[in-house]
Amino acid sequence: MPSLCRSLLLAAFAVLGQATPSLAASPAAPLQVRIGYLAYVPQTGPLLSNVIPEPSDAGRRGAELAIIDSNSTGRFLQHGYSLEVAERDDGASLVAAASQLHDQGVRLFVVNAPAATLRQLSAELSDSLLFNAGSADDELRRSQCLDNVLHTLPSRAMLADALAQFLAVRRWNRWLLVGGASADDAAYAAALKRAAKRFGHTLVAEKPWSFDNDQRRSAQAEMPVFTQTAEYDVVLVADERGDFGEYLPYQTWYPRPVAGTQGLTPTGWHKTVETFGAAQLQKRFEALAGRWMNDRDYAAWIAVRSIASAVTRLRQADARAIHRLALSEQLPLDGFKGRKLSFRPWNGQLRQPIPLVQPRALVSTSPQDGFLHPNNEMDSLGYDRPEVSCDLAASE
Repeated sequence: MPSLCRSLLLAAFAVLGQATPSLAASPAAPLQVRIGYLAYVPQTGPLLSNVIPEPSDAGRRGAELAIIDSNSTGRFLQHGYSLEVAERDDGASLVAAASQLHDQGVRLFVVNAPAATLRQLSAELSDSLLFNAGSADDELRRSQCLDNVLHTLPSRAMLADALAQFLAVRRWNRWLLVGGASADDAAYAAALKRAAKRFGHTLVAEKPWSFDNDQRRSAQAEMPVFTQTAEYDVVLVADERGDFGEYLPYQTWYPRPVAGTQGLTPTGWHKTVETFGAAQLQKRFEALAGRWMNDRDYAAWIAVRSIASAVTRLRQADARAIHRLALSEQLPLDGFKGRKLSFRPWNGQLRQPIPLVQPRALVSTSPQDGFLHPNNEMDSLGYDRPEVSCDLAASE
């Protein structure tokens, strides 16, 4: 009987003059998603505080873990993810390597590079989608937004606001601000001053750090004198390279806490984050990398996971379609931070809670209770829509 039915069906299609359909649906071709990882890894030069060096593979290891995570779920949908790495010690070489990947068909990139290099990459890869996992520059989120870039690393303004909210809760409102001499230190200090004004704090004094001597031998004698000024509740430090900030705690004129780039630190991620399933992520990362996961690793991890989540929903890997979906706020992401994360449609910044940590403990997480927002409490951190001249979603 089955063979008779088959014969009758074939005869009917022959009479109608139609092509014989395949009786067994052919499986869909696997979707291969290629992601480029671009890292600018310059020689940092000697640091005055160099006892614990920063990992040279920060960022890349997070992207590698996200590829593993994405493939473990993507295989059920016949989606495969691969990472193509280009790490260079100068910006021009990195742009050239990125162009080679682009010529080979890669259109999705995770970038761990400073703002100037990111701008060059954005212009060179204009038809691609870039995830910024390396620059905290505020202007990239405020007035110089790039229309093909999304940001998974928190901005300096987000970090400073997270810290200022906590200090407001504790009523540590009188600040001594100590800033380093580099452009990055000046940018961090500017973010702190903006946060102080925004949340009602007072700068009792601002002191620039202009010394070049090694504080390991002289901090106990020099730091108390340097921090002598009108009474303050907390010392805020802006020292992104780590030249002097590590020697401020316990050495200040008044017995006060230290916060900022050292001491109590706002960051995108830290080993001490363990709740909401984060401990599982930490263990997987440590098994892969043999070290703790840091904020660059997390930013690269969530960037790749954002791509995978968008591909799962869209069933395609088109860069423009992923960008459009991300800015529509219809791409909720689970980032092990206790809240669904999403990208701000006006500047492409990933909304996320900010942990406040000391070296071996989580102290708090911002936004703090009581700091409300009409749309999303996480938008109380960093530049809100009225403060920004960009509107990326409108240009889509």
